[in-house]
Order: sequence, then C-alpha cells, then structure tokens
Amino acid sequence: MGGVMVLSGAGLSAESGIPTFRDLGGLWEGYDPMEVCSLEGWERDRARITRFYDARRRELAGKDPNAAHRMFARLERRFGERVVHLTQNVDDLLERAGCRGVIHLHGTLRDLRCEACRHIWDIGYRPQREDERCPACGSVAVRHNVVMFGEPAPAYRFIRPAIDASDLFVAIGTSSQVVDAVMIASEFDRSILVDPTRRLHVTSFGSHDRYIDEYFTTYLQKSAVEAAGELEERIVRFLES
Repeated sequence: MGGVMVLSGAGLSAESGIPTFRDLGGLWEGYDPMEVCSLEGWERDRARITRFYDARRRELAGKDPNAAHRMFARLERRFGERVVHLTQNVDDLLERAGCRGVIHLHGTLRDLRCEACRHIWDIGYRPQREDERCPACGSVAVRHNVVMFGEPAPAYRFIRPAIDASDLFVAIGTSSQVVDAVMIASEFDRSILVDPTRRLHVTSFGSHDRYIDEYFTTYLQKSAVEAAGELEERIVRFLES
C-alpha cells in the first residue's frame, strides 16, 4: 500500500492572508528580505530581526486555516501516516486545521530556540521578552526558531525517508526555489503539482528552460483553495486503489 508525500509552500497559506516570501510591500515593508532571512543579517542586528519575527508571530494570531489546510487535516484523520506532509511554511495553520503529523522543514514562528542547548519551546503568539531565558538550561542565548539562509535545516533529513515511503508526490504552493520539487518529482512515477502559475525551471546544465509542470504527471493550474476538492478526490482515489 503506497503512501503520499506532500510538499507545501507559501501558496498554501497565501489565501489565509499570509504573504508569500517574495510578495512586495506588506510583510517586507521596511525590511530587506535577505536581511531578515539570513544568518548574516541576524548576526548584524539581532534586535531588529527579533522585532521582525515578533511582528510575524503577532500577525499569525489573527489568521485562520483555509479550505486547503482543512482538506489535509481530513486526509490525515482518514489515512494517518500514509500521508506524509512536509511544509516549508513556518505558520501553524495546518495544525490549527487539525493536522498533527506535519514536518516543518524551516521551523515554526510560535517557537523559540536556545542557542546553548538547542531546546525548542512554544511561546504562542506573544513577542520574545528582552530577558527571555531557556526553560531547559536558563541561557539567555535565545532566538526565533525559523531557519535562515546560511544555516542548516535539520528537518531536511525527513525528505529522503518520505520519498522512499511514498508512491505519489504532491507539490502545492511551492516555487521550487528552496526545496527542489522538480528533483523530488523525478523520483516518482506519479506526481501532482498544484500552482496557479507555470513557473520556469532552469536545468542544472543551463541548456534550456522548462516549466515546472512539465516534470509532473498531473498539473492543477489553480490556487490551493481552488484545487482543494479535486486534489482531495485524487489523493483518496489513489490511497483506496
């Protein structure tokens, strides 16, 4: 009995009002994205980056799961571990929809991490206090738990086991510019891409450009919410076949 590997990106939560990484204005107003998302930016001005993530955490409190989040929660309740969901998103909307087994590849906004002992704990949607201490070791070397460019992403170790345990790959709302969905799709005989745009993918040899959907066996040119019903039907049909 085959399983399903899901890789989700910012497009999954965009319709809940959470801007994608490359949206202009709003989320990034007054900030250089590469500053707030890079290890170099963090080392230059930790206080400023902490304020940025505090604001993102506060904004997240007012967002609600959408139909696509709820669809994945239904699939998890019905099929359990046969659906392996890895998300690049740092929000908690999948969990609020009812998911329990989501793997966050890039960390989570609600958590803080101790740089001394690596302990991770949930602070909800409140800002990080100036005197915040690690509840495990008491260190004040505390930071947001979002993986930044230039540092390792420990949860990437779950990608290969997910590929090996699955026979259907679903990529939804991801540009494939951070985690290579095209490379993953190449390991599957059956794959589904959900994205409203046909994003160009440049081959590693630079010989020619191809659209991402050309690497998938099925392409739903819709937003996550628009595709939710059809995608659920396809996944259920596959898992019950």
